[in-house]
Amino acid sequence: MAISRKSVLIGATVLLIGGFWALPTAQNLYRAVHLFDADRIVENFRSADQLGAISTMSASSKPRPYSQGTALELPEDFLYAGQPLNTKQFLIDSWTTGLLVVQNDKIVHETYSLGHSESTRTISWSMAKSFISAMLGIAVDEGSIGSIEQTVDTYAPELKGSGYEGVRIKDVLQMSSGIAFNEDYADFNSDINRWGRGFALGSPQDDFAASLTRGREPGTLNHYVSIDTHVLSMVLSRATGQSVTDYMQEKLYEPLGMEYDGYWIVDGDGKEMALGGLNLTLRDFAKLGSLYLHNGVLDEKQIVPTNWIAASTVADAPHLQPEQDNFGYGYQWWLPLSKDGEYMAMGVYGQYIYVNPRNNTVIVKLSANPHYNDRSYIPSSDYSHLAFFRSIGAREAD
Repeated sequence: MAISRKSVLIGATVLLIGGFWALPTAQNLYRAVHLFDADRIVENFRSADQLGAISTMSASSKPRPYSQGTALELPEDFLYAGQPLNTKQFLIDSWTTGLLVVQNDKIVHETYSLGHSESTRTISWSMAKSFISAMLGIAVDEGSIGSIEQTVDTYAPELKGSGYEGVRIKDVLQMSSGIAFNEDYADFNSDINRWGRGFALGSPQDDFAASLTRGREPGTLNHYVSIDTHVLSMVLSRATGQSVTDYMQEKLYEPLGMEYDGYWIVDGDGKEMALGGLNLTLRDFAKLGSLYLHNGVLDEKQIVPTNWIAASTVADAPHLQPEQDNFGYGYQWWLPLSKDGEYMAMGVYGQYIYVNPRNNTVIVKLSANPHYNDRSYIPSSDYSHLAFFRSIGAREAD
């Protein structure tokens, strides 16, 4: 994969740690330092509401639980790089906390481990980006945003004079903003570490975005910049006049029939950590995948525009194309090289929403893998997970 593992580690990680540092108690400071330790990572991922301020979405007034289908037996083994991997061991070694398989709109497999249950909310990391994209599509369809050909500073004028001035919303959606950004966590002076330190001191995320500069021509290179998603949230909130939380409650959370309260981690200004701070249950994460599988329609009501979903899940420029060893990119969705039109929301430490339109399959896998940054560790690979998901999608319930 051309984008390095380190570059895809979202700024949310540093932001979250920064929030810990800003808390006054020694207990929270200790927890921050050990956020990803093997003996703490599982608990930390399912209790992000104890890390700092949050903004809550209420369960839908008309919850829509999935119906139960005939049980699907997972494959005993699956092939990755020409070698068989044992499914049970793979799930253990990748520290899986929840696995849900929905075929033809019915749950055919659902398991929890490491203390999780149906009601456990866990952090999305970068899967949140795909939810932000869906809300932008709704805002465009309703006319709050005129067009993604418009520039982000049209809606967020505080970005004028920054590297984002004159950059199309579309280029930001496609992680092709042209922003010069260093996500190297080992570099004390990197942009992502500077952002984390600023957050710890109470600096607004908006101000940080406005401090970034241009590195290349927008729309020419797919360069993963986590702050791009924050900029999209700035556009969304300015255009709609609502917070991300309130807009999601109205446009997604209520109509999709979310079964449990959800929440966003927020910064000192109350702005959502749009690039990775969404916390939902396993089933509620799946509902976005199911909505996209049905081209944005639920009960004959169009929730997300069909044309938005179609555009979101294809690579429409040469620099966005998937290759054998490199995922392509759409509107905040990852695109594997595929004949089936698959697409994925992916978050660090092993979070996935996988959609396969050909076999009507949605798979959600939540994990808390402390070995995620070890690029030689097969259970940490996005490609081993893709192989696993494909092996499930190829099977049918008994």
